[in-house]
Amino acid sequence: MSSSNHYVPNLRDIEFNLFEFLDIGRASLGHAPFGDLDETAARQMLQMFAQLSTNELAQSFEEPEHNPPKLENGEVTLPPGLKKAMNAFFDAGMHLLEQPPHLGGLGAPPSLGWAAFELLVGANASLAFYTLGNLLARIIDRLGTDAQKQRFLPHMLDRRWGGSMVLTEPDAGSDVGAARTKARRVSDDLWEIEGVKRFITNGDSDMSENIIHMVLARPEGAAPGTKGLSLFVVPKYWVNEDGSLGEANGVVCTKLEKKMGLKGSVTCEMTFGDGKPCRGLLLGEVHDGIRQMFYIIEQARMAVGVKSMATLSAGYGRALAFSKDRLQGADLMQARDKTAPRVPIFRHPDVRRMLMAQKAHAEGMRALCLYTAFIQDGVERKGGHRATEAGELDTLNDMLLPLVKGYCSEKAYELLALSLQVHGGSGYLQDYPVEQYIRDQKIDTLYEGTTHIQALDLLMRKVARDGGATLQGLLSQIRETAERTGEGEELEAERAALGRALGDLETMLGTLMGKLGESVYHVGLQGNRVLAAVAEVVIGWLLVRHAEVALERMKSNPGDRAFYVGKLASARWFCHEVLPGVAHAARMVEHGNLDLMEVPEESF
Repeated sequence: MSSSNHYVPNLRDIEFNLFEFLDIGRASLGHAPFGDLDETAARQMLQMFAQLSTNELAQSFEEPEHNPPKLENGEVTLPPGLKKAMNAFFDAGMHLLEQPPHLGGLGAPPSLGWAAFELLVGANASLAFYTLGNLLARIIDRLGTDAQKQRFLPHMLDRRWGGSMVLTEPDAGSDVGAARTKARRVSDDLWEIEGVKRFITNGDSDMSENIIHMVLARPEGAAPGTKGLSLFVVPKYWVNEDGSLGEANGVVCTKLEKKMGLKGSVTCEMTFGDGKPCRGLLLGEVHDGIRQMFYIIEQARMAVGVKSMATLSAGYGRALAFSKDRLQGADLMQARDKTAPRVPIFRHPDVRRMLMAQKAHAEGMRALCLYTAFIQDGVERKGGHRATEAGELDTLNDMLLPLVKGYCSEKAYELLALSLQVHGGSGYLQDYPVEQYIRDQKIDTLYEGTTHIQALDLLMRKVARDGGATLQGLLSQIRETAERTGEGEELEAERAALGRALGDLETMLGTLMGKLGESVYHVGLQGNRVLAAVAEVVIGWLLVRHAEVALERMKSNPGDRAFYVGKLASARWFCHEVLPGVAHAARMVEHGNLDLMEVPEESF
């Protein structure tokens, strides 16, 4: 098959999550501060975006593999297919879905916005990064001064400006606080920026007439570490006070990275203020850079988790289709009969095992991502991120984000290997898209905070900051589902498995907290294992609840029985094949020691 038409979205499961499980038609759509979309309109938009993603957007998937972006004289040019696809994205109005009505958008809640993002990023992950300007418009709208809003917002959306988030430096890496890029005040909120940044996603391209960079830099005399950083709005072409474009600013792309995958996305080195002054505006006229940047980072981490989930879902879809077409071998029950007919490999038990592992995890990750997005709906309804009234929901969202980013990125990479395995030797060829999925997805475990950074964030910040109260509140909801009785026996075994896994998780957490008294190294050695266990218990809980809904829907919608049977199968497989692993993880934490930290360096 051609990779250019590789993508078949799982729109049915997206709709199940949004409208049958989360019921956003009642809970989110049409409520302030969102626009006036109703469920019918939301479904129609998703269907339109799914068709666009399957056709125009997916067509650009393979092109950058053979015709990647090029850097000449400080300017990056993109292959024509990418630009054509992005124009289709904008022409369809996908960029206006989540923008608030006062910026000319539809005001969709995050749950609907992230569902649409799955369609985009599943069709071609590289495209998704060229839409960052849409997010930065919302950031300026929320955090900028009135003058900054008037200066940038009218054109960022109307003229489809790009955007980039600029944190990483060559010698600092994930240690953002070690950044050395400096800022010198010129007047009022006008500053000059000087330094070099690395691994900047889409720092330059000819996709749009201007690019807005959000740059972390240290003002002269500011304190060391992250608290001394400020956030500056740095346009590629200067934007005058009236919004008109001025001359080129002193920011230039000086290197393109050669990557194993995601080749359509420009990853580059950016140099600020070398030979020509680079001007920027202090966002909001406040020196609060790392907190402000986390508005963007948190969105980026969510996007990475959704990207991984979408890629696994696409890989599963391709593996499933291949398994039904590929004839090889007799049915295992007739393996000794040399005259037995050849059957599709879908009939072989081991292939079914691999397919169900992909299906259950892809649906479980989608459940986790869209449940988190639904919590974000609630946060916005109560005043937005860090608003006092949104407190409990906001802290729950904060706690779920490391699971979305950390678990989905790690597990998707592991399971995409099964997508390839189902294809046999053909999967290793570029004739099929799965090998590119694997290369494009691997970056997800690395950027926007590596998996272990997510684990430390979960345990040392998100759980510790309120003494575990938010986590305990979530675990209480899971316990309620696990202990639910009187609703038939269909899911009795799955609820029991969920209850056992919950008990094992609580034991694990208690053991780790006790070991913290000995050394924080225990968190360093066991953090990833704990993050995975928390994520799997939450996913198991969501899949059991999905199965409960599916059982009820079978009665009222028998025409869709096959889909609902599949939801039951996913829940049962996950509960009986994945959740028992939490007990083993708990034992590993219990018996964990610090011997590894005592091995001499020269012995490695």
